[in-house]
Amino acid sequence: AVVSTQSGHYGRGKYANTIQLYQHILGYMQRTKQFFQNRSFQAEDINKKNDQMLALLAIASTFCPLRLDESVNIQIKEKHNEKVTRLQHGDMTVYDELFFSGCPKFLSPVVSETSSSPFGSSGPRGLQLQVFKTEVEQQRLIPTLRSFLKLYTSIPISKLAKFLDMHENEVRCCLMAFKHKKEIAKGDGGDQTTLDIDFYVDKDMIHISDTKIARHYGDYYVQQILKLKESNKMIISAALSNTTPVATTPGIV
Repeated sequence: AVVSTQSGHYGRGKYANTIQLYQHILGYMQRTKQFFQNRSFQAEDINKKNDQMLALLAIASTFCPLRLDESVNIQIKEKHNEKVTRLQHGDMTVYDELFFSGCPKFLSPVVSETSSSPFGSSGPRGLQLQVFKTEVEQQRLIPTLRSFLKLYTSIPISKLAKFLDMHENEVRCCLMAFKHKKEIAKGDGGDQTTLDIDFYVDKDMIHISDTKIARHYGDYYVQQILKLKESNKMIISAALSNTTPVATTPGIV
């Protein structure tokens, strides 16, 4: 239910909401996983949901580069380090793979009276994949565009067009798409910083301003405290298990 709910944000392009909520859920699962280790049926389902959220989070963080919590970032690197690099280069096969592994099951809202499906041979899941591919295609040039804009404080559109090997009007369309996707990605919180840069266009000149994403020092210390408590529990339990009772001799105090 959690993955399905957040897939609603995901499908509407609200990647900031998706990232923040998945981070909270993954952090909670990481802290409480020791309570489910002895319950195999629950541990298996929780691990499956964990992998689903990591796959979708890898895609969402490519579209919307928010700063991730350290523990979540480590999990993504352990699971999808190579795939994240390929995502940033626009590898559609990786997008398809992670989308299929992370998305919930899609059901048809209508029942066809004929034997043929109204969604074609691929079914509702294939239709959702086509919609997702359209979104990826719209954002395909945004990472490259962002990487060039981060190098300048101002740059003429003509110069940027030469770098991208595109016509100036096409670059203007890409800049408009960049702004549009940035606003959608913010989600419900309009004051969120969803990208590390911002810009505006004045005639034929692009002006860029850096936006530093604040570090969440409190989250880091909370994670270290939880790790320390877990280590202390392991040390104490190991010490108690190795303690043997001392034999006493009758009559000797």
